[in-house]
Amino acid sequence: MDKGSSVGLLLGLITISLGMFLKGVSPVAIINPAALVIIFLGTAASVCIAFPMRTLKNIPVLLKIIFTKEKNQDYKEVITQFEEWADVTRKEGLLWLEGQLNNINDPFLVSGLQLIVDGQSPDFVKEVMLEKIDAMEQRHQKGVSIFTQAGTYAPTLGVLGAVIGLIAALGNMEDVEALGKAISAAFVATLLGIFSGYVLWHPFANKLKEKSENEALVKMIMIEGLLSIANGESPQVVKDKLYSYLPSKSILKMEQEGANDKKEA
Repeated sequence: MDKGSSVGLLLGLITISLGMFLKGVSPVAIINPAALVIIFLGTAASVCIAFPMRTLKNIPVLLKIIFTKEKNQDYKEVITQFEEWADVTRKEGLLWLEGQLNNINDPFLVSGLQLIVDGQSPDFVKEVMLEKIDAMEQRHQKGVSIFTQAGTYAPTLGVLGAVIGLIAALGNMEDVEALGKAISAAFVATLLGIFSGYVLWHPFANKLKEKSENEALVKMIMIEGLLSIANGESPQVVKDKLYSYLPSKSILKMEQEGANDKKEA
């Protein structure tokens, strides 16, 4: 479970409910069927028009990614693995890697290792792997675009919902009490539109973008590790090269964890 997404969603719901309560408005007022239909069904309709069905069918997967913790994003584990491979391959040769292919679950890494085992040049390996990353980022961008567009449509639909509500309210001017309730309900649509756009859809898009960037970074580290092994570089050189992709705080944390592991051993 991605704690950031879950905590953020919970805080958003608490904020809107507490804010309404402190303003003397019952949080139950937000449960307005007409407003919910206009905002959420209207946003869904807009997104369906904007994107082909082959893109939209990935929405359940995208939501799972947003609320699921990334896998295979442990930089320390990746770098340590390449250090070990560099040490062994300098003694046993690159063909030793062929025996490791069945033990790896990452298709990207497997394809890179297979290219090296097949004797492809480092330049060719780098070109192929970078193309894979580029294709991955393009796929991810489609998912980001869905939620970005939803975040753009929802607030505007909120205004549309308010206008519809006001039209209904002005059509019943004789009953002052009913008029007040109708106007209040009209602005619930605006509230839901802004809330869903800026607390749900835009943040969802940003979370997908960040996870895509993290995945691309791990893959760039893998490419550098693969090229270093293909060039027969020492484990220390491999480690230094891969560390160059990380911020100084991450490097310091990894060094401290390494030191602690040695002490425990």
